[in-house]
Amino acid sequence: MKPAAAENASPPQETVGPDPQGGSPADVVELPAARPPASTELPPEPAKQPKHEAVPDPLGKAAVPDIKPTTSPEPASSAPKPAVRAPRVKHGGRGAAVVVAAIVLGILGLSVWYLTRPTSLLIQGEADSTRIDMAARVDGRVLKIPVLRGQNVEAGAVLVQIDNPELLAKLEEAKASKGVADAELAHIHAGTRAETVAARKAAVDRASADAVLAQATYERIRKVAATQFASQQQLDQATANLQVAQRTLEQAQSSYQEALAGYTAEEVQMAEAKVVQAAAAVQTEQSLVDQLVVTAPTATQVYQINVEQGEVISPGVPLLSLVDMNDVWIRFDLREDLVRDLKVGDKIAVRIPALGDRTVLAEVRLIAAKGEYADWRATRATGDFDLRTFAIRAYPTEKITGLRPGMSAYADWPSAKQ
Repeated sequence: MKPAAAENASPPQETVGPDPQGGSPADVVELPAARPPASTELPPEPAKQPKHEAVPDPLGKAAVPDIKPTTSPEPASSAPKPAVRAPRVKHGGRGAAVVVAAIVLGILGLSVWYLTRPTSLLIQGEADSTRIDMAARVDGRVLKIPVLRGQNVEAGAVLVQIDNPELLAKLEEAKASKGVADAELAHIHAGTRAETVAARKAAVDRASADAVLAQATYERIRKVAATQFASQQQLDQATANLQVAQRTLEQAQSSYQEALAGYTAEEVQMAEAKVVQAAAAVQTEQSLVDQLVVTAPTATQVYQINVEQGEVISPGVPLLSLVDMNDVWIRFDLREDLVRDLKVGDKIAVRIPALGDRTVLAEVRLIAAKGEYADWRATRATGDFDLRTFAIRAYPTEKITGLRPGMSAYADWPSAKQ
């Protein structure tokens, strides 16, 4: 039975650490042993073993786990077994778990803050200015374009000259009609000519003489007819001649009085109205002739020229476009849910990339809803409410040198509000 006891005995142990004679306990390191034979009963393996740090071998051997000796189960034989210490558990794993948990909680907190923090929306706008589309009110052929694109022009400067001979002829015709009306009015104001008055006076005298003769003839025939020496027919003839002479005298006298009185007030007013009518016709034609020369309404800059010299144009067709460089603003188109806290007078910090990403402070002066269209619906037919677009017009608080229409502008919304 001794050989069995020798095979089931514990493997040899090596003491690591200070000398046992020094008084301090030494750690016992169990060296790897040979695999026991199949007939030997092995101790039960624990469910979980904590991780152990390897203790370096001072003799240069491979590191082995630092464990306490444990008591080996008794073999089937009656030979005694040496006691084996239990492995020593190191408590440094709990601190590492706490650090890992803190890191995970920190990452979760940062994620929640990043997802819930208020974010700024980058909105894009565009610099704009007052734009004037110049068009002619008459047709004709472009005679001359004395300006160039991008040229600064003063108020009243000639932009386009148009040729229309027919319109010039109509103007001359209207002026002639005006002259006729003026002459008629002058004739009325001058009154009746002296020759006409004299002729009317002579007609009165002649009619008066005829009336006197007719009256004398009538008296003689009437007396003779009373003595039966004249017929009734002769008396009737003399009576008719007398009446005709009297009526002719009355007519001549009326014509003479008309010549002396001149024209009536109504005739004067009619002549004056004709003069006014002729003057209006001349003014109408003159205004159209003036449109043959297109001039700048104010100090502006030529933005675009749409025609060429020699082209035939029609009324209302834009010939060129002007921009007022002294009236430049920044335009944004925002949804209505973005302008709920915006009001006229607020200031916005705007960045202009074309000016070296310069920050410009602009004041809001206009908040207006853009046009409605036939397909706009106020109902929730598509699963969400329709949002309209509002046009925002912001003017720079100070003159910005180099700011031109068409330049892009950016702002972080709503943090750009001042």
